[in-house]
Amino acid sequence: MVLTRLRSFRRTIFLLVSLLLFIVGGMLTTAWLFVTHPVTPATAVVLQIKKGTAFNTVAHRLEASGLISNARMFSLLARLRDEIGSIQAGEYDFSQPATPKEILDRLVKGDVRRIQFTIPEGFTLRQIGERLAALNIAPLDAFLLLAVDERFLASHNIRGDSLEGYLFPETYTIRTGLPLTTLLESMLDQLDQQLTPELLDAASGHKLDRHQFLTLASIVQKEAGNDEEMPLIAAVFLNRLKKRMRLQADPTVIYGLGEEYQGNITLAHLRRPTPYNTYTISGLPPGPIASPGQAALLATAFPADVNYLYFVSRGDGTHIFSRTLKEHNQAVRRYQLRR
Repeated sequence: MVLTRLRSFRRTIFLLVSLLLFIVGGMLTTAWLFVTHPVTPATAVVLQIKKGTAFNTVAHRLEASGLISNARMFSLLARLRDEIGSIQAGEYDFSQPATPKEILDRLVKGDVRRIQFTIPEGFTLRQIGERLAALNIAPLDAFLLLAVDERFLASHNIRGDSLEGYLFPETYTIRTGLPLTTLLESMLDQLDQQLTPELLDAASGHKLDRHQFLTLASIVQKEAGNDEEMPLIAAVFLNRLKKRMRLQADPTVIYGLGEEYQGNITLAHLRRPTPYNTYTISGLPPGPIASPGQAALLATAFPADVNYLYFVSRGDGTHIFSRTLKEHNQAVRRYQLRR
C-alpha cells in the first residue's frame, strides 16, 4: 500500500514538473519568438510620442498600429532592460520590418523622423519663418515672437532688435519635434562657425563691428546678381562709407517699406524717411535686411581693390561700375532710362 502511494506521488510530481517545464518552455518560446520575430506594418505608420507619455500607453499604441503583437510583453521587455523611462519624445516613422527589440532601441535612441529644409541666401526673417511654417516645423507667430524676444537676443549677444541677418542660410536636417529655441540656436551656431576670427579681423579693418559687418554683408547679398560681382559691390559701399557718402541702396528702401512695397520703387519711396532708407540716412541702417551667405560675408570682409563709387544694373543681373558721377549718369542713361 505504502509503495503504491509512493509511486503515485512520484508520478504526480513528475507530471507536475513536466507540465511546469512545458509551460515555462512555452512561455520562453513565445517570448523568444516575440523578441526575435520582425513585424511588417501593413502601411507606413507615423507615431507621435509626446513628452511625459506613459510607456504602457506607447506600448498599446504600437500594438494597435500593428507594429508589435503584444503590448504587455513589450512592456516586460522594457522592464527587463530597465528602459521604461528612457524612451524619447518625438515623431517616429515605421515602414520597414522590425523586431520589438529594434523598435525599443529606436525609441530609446530617439531615432525620430527627420526633415531637411533649405534657407536660401538673402531670405528675410519673415521669409524664413514662412518656410518653417509651410513645412510644419514651427508656427509663424511663434517664430516671429521668439525672433524679437529681448532675453533670447541678449543671451546670444545680438545687438539688434531681432534675429534678422543672424540665421545663416544653409540646408538643415533636423529631427521632428525639435524645440524652436533649439532650432534657432543651431542656425545661430552655423553663423558663428562662418564668422571666423579672420573674417571678423578683416571687418574690423574696415571699421565694422560684428553687427555692422552682417548689416553691410546683407546689403551686398541683396544687391548682387551673382557671387562674382559681390567683391566689387562691397568695395563700392565701403568706399562710400569712407567718404561719408550715403549708400543709396534700393534693397534697404524696400526693406524699410515692408508690406507697402508692391514691386516698384517710386521717387516718393526714395524720399520716405525710414530707419532703413539709405537715400535719406547716412551710414549703415540699424541692422541687417536679410541673411547673408558665405560669399557675401567673404566679399564684405575682402572687397575688390577698386575705387568705384557707383554701379547701375544692366538689367541682366550684372552691373556697370563707375568711378565718377559723370560716368555713372552716362551708364544710367544707357541702361536704365532707355528701358
